[in-house]
Amino acid sequence: MTKEKLFLYDTTLRDGQQTQGVQFSTAEKLQIAQALDDLGIDHIEGGWPGANPTDSEFFEAAPKYNATFTAFGMTKRAGRSAENDDILAAVMNAGTPAVCLVGKASAFHVTDALGISKEENTENVAASIAHIVKNGREALFDAEHFFDGYKYDADYALESVLAAYSAGARWVVLCDTNGGTLPSEIYAIVKAVIAAGVPGDHLAIHTHNDTENAVAGSLAAIDAGARQVQGTLNGLGERCGNANLTTIIPTLLLKPEYAERFDLGVSLESLQGLTNLSRSLDEILNRVPAKQAAYVGASAFAHKSGLHASAIMKNPATYEHVDPGAVGNARVIPMSNQAGQSNLIKRLGDAGYTVEKGDPALARILERIKARETAGYSYDTAQASFELMALEELGQLPKFFDVERYRVTIERRKNARGEMVTVSEAVVVVQIGAERMLSVSESVDGNGNDRGPVNALSNALAKDLGPYQASIDDMRLVDFKVRITQGGTEAVTRVIIDSEDSQGNRWATVGVSPNIVDASFEALLEAITWKLVHDKVRAA
Repeated sequence: MTKEKLFLYDTTLRDGQQTQGVQFSTAEKLQIAQALDDLGIDHIEGGWPGANPTDSEFFEAAPKYNATFTAFGMTKRAGRSAENDDILAAVMNAGTPAVCLVGKASAFHVTDALGISKEENTENVAASIAHIVKNGREALFDAEHFFDGYKYDADYALESVLAAYSAGARWVVLCDTNGGTLPSEIYAIVKAVIAAGVPGDHLAIHTHNDTENAVAGSLAAIDAGARQVQGTLNGLGERCGNANLTTIIPTLLLKPEYAERFDLGVSLESLQGLTNLSRSLDEILNRVPAKQAAYVGASAFAHKSGLHASAIMKNPATYEHVDPGAVGNARVIPMSNQAGQSNLIKRLGDAGYTVEKGDPALARILERIKARETAGYSYDTAQASFELMALEELGQLPKFFDVERYRVTIERRKNARGEMVTVSEAVVVVQIGAERMLSVSESVDGNGNDRGPVNALSNALAKDLGPYQASIDDMRLVDFKVRITQGGTEAVTRVIIDSEDSQGNRWATVGVSPNIVDASFEALLEAITWKLVHDKVRAA
């Protein structure tokens, strides 16, 4: 059976940039667009030429993609021709193969927001689309507020999209702009649009996530006959975001009811890079990836319950709807106070340690996990600390060095320019074999700004560890998270530290104490110890 083409349209660089706190540089836009092109996206919407300097620079760079590069703008304004509208001209002058114009599809918005007649708005839509087509570009009409407009005045909503289609629009994009339309409504309304005369292979769906139904609504539109789906990576977008392409794409590729019907243009091989693409975007935005994100989240295939882990070891299909490797993700068996021996054996095996069922050390490890998590530790988010604790119980943890003492001071003083600045300084004394090592470090960046006591401690601890220095020189602290696990005067602080090295290894360690510096130092010590164990360094 010949598969039907289903088109993917990405608007991360335009609609995604409307996310609160998100602002892409031109270089970042180029990087993201190339990754989207490598994935196999059909249309990449670059932004609105002339709307801001970054978008203008991006279009001036004139990137070349296999995808259809698309500029976004709006239909001509009332009282002028399409040829003489300077805002429309700026979009056309970007020279992209495709142009998407937003226009009103709701009678309420036409009369109350624009303040013009419905007839004038329909003429604006038709003339603008005709202008794009006359200039040899692929035309898309972004029917803003279409679903709400259909429920308010169905006849006019249909009139607006039929005007765009009749004027030559390759795609009529039905937008759930406010994100409040439910999937069942989207299905019925898309069916009505097709019955009114706009074929499904000219219809696109664009949903927002204000009811957490953006993905479901997009799939409902496809089921009803729409053949282009729009969205953003990681669900970026204004308010609650847009339909999440990192969820939609694997669903369309891996679920038989869609995979057997549609040619998506994204290969199964490319799909294996999806998790990395999702996390790369968060890295660009300096955001913590959503652990519970479908398919690509760090917890998407995490099995904490002992019952679940036991079943997973026998057959992954018992608790996984797809193979995590299909999207470049990995199965995780985290350790916690809910863990059973199956979790424990599997997690130790993944770390390279073989332990037979029934080994008395397993019971000791589980009891220690439960006791320490009661005290505030968290091993499902600090796997490196779990490994060290397990190795200690197994009698396999090397003793690399002893910390004799450490001290942290924080001082306010004048710098060379006479400005009052804060400076953190740490002193760490360790015993390595017969040798006693003392290291001192200030935590100041290249601009003379203090980077805090934890950074000073990290620098001092890793400054001179004698025979171990070569192993730890390439590691760095990449994330630092603090949580107060109890309130009031009995407060306990949990610190999670993420570290990484030049080989691409990333690991998390945990420290707990009423004192945040002590908790941080414990996590720092374990980060270095795990690195030495992982690199198979011999204890001095």
